[in-house]
Amino acid sequence: MDFGLVLQTDPPAGALVERMRRAEEGGFGYGWTFDSCVLWQEPFVIYSRVLAATERLRVGTMVTNPSTRAWEVTASSFATLNDMYGARTVCGIGRGDSAMRVAGRPPATLAQLEAAMHAIRELAEGREAEVDGAAMRLPWVRGGRLPVWTAAYGPRALALAGRAADGLILQVADPYLVGWMVHEARAAAAAAGRDPAELTVCAAAPAYLTDGSAEQAAHAREQCRWFGGMVGNHVADLVARYGEGSGAVPEELTAYIKDRKGYDYGHHGRAGNPDTAFVPDSVVDRFCLIGPPDAQLAKLAELRAAGVDQFAVYAMHDAVDGLIDGYAREVVPAAP
Repeated sequence: MDFGLVLQTDPPAGALVERMRRAEEGGFGYGWTFDSCVLWQEPFVIYSRVLAATERLRVGTMVTNPSTRAWEVTASSFATLNDMYGARTVCGIGRGDSAMRVAGRPPATLAQLEAAMHAIRELAEGREAEVDGAAMRLPWVRGGRLPVWTAAYGPRALALAGRAADGLILQVADPYLVGWMVHEARAAAAAAGRDPAELTVCAAAPAYLTDGSAEQAAHAREQCRWFGGMVGNHVADLVARYGEGSGAVPEELTAYIKDRKGYDYGHHGRAGNPDTAFVPDSVVDRFCLIGPPDAQLAKLAELRAAGVDQFAVYAMHDAVDGLIDGYAREVVPAAP
């Protein structure tokens, strides 16, 4: 199993660069960041520093979207980094949640997402693509390579990933839900005539290492409860689309949001988010990895059996450096 470290581009950027360098040293293969240019600093500027400070680490967005940048700008940004540092970037992309909603705009449609995925990949790899009705290419790109991974929860987005993406990003670490999502996406890949095994699967969620005590577990849950709120924000869209209890999406993903009141993006992805009080401990435990290394390794084995190729650690809590060091020392070397 591969490992990724996911950080927000909070200032100072130098601290993020150093953490990514240490993550590579500790065996992590991927360095990811959020991409919401109102809430955090511009990631593509920082990626250049990360790539310069590392040798093998692949970097990418978790996730960008089709709307905040023109597609040719996104493609050119990735292609420029690849030209400078080798093919070490991944375009993680979704409809756009925080980046769009914090600015008062709706997320992209799935049709827009699929078109953007195709155009960004084609342009970044040196081929012609159509953007807003105009055919174009990046003439300076030679032998480009840009994997495009998409984030998904619901049936239609999972089907899109299966037929059109190089990788699938699942922002949850519940083995049952991951197994359902992987099945949906790989079935869509097979229906589209693709080899389902070629779809890389990344599960992304917070992890918090503890000594196994109840006291530390309680603290870790509070530090990671924000994640249940973030997932619930996406899930609310699914409930609105498919209806509560429709059977289109497992109740294990949707039932817990019944007491959700709202969501303030000013606290997005932050420990202590006041809009996540509705998230029960059981959901935090299911969606995240909390506990000592052996317990986390056991859950990682379940995720691997469910089809996960990479676990990307959301490190948004009060023990980021301890997590990087602990994973490097006790989890990454022993992972399935």
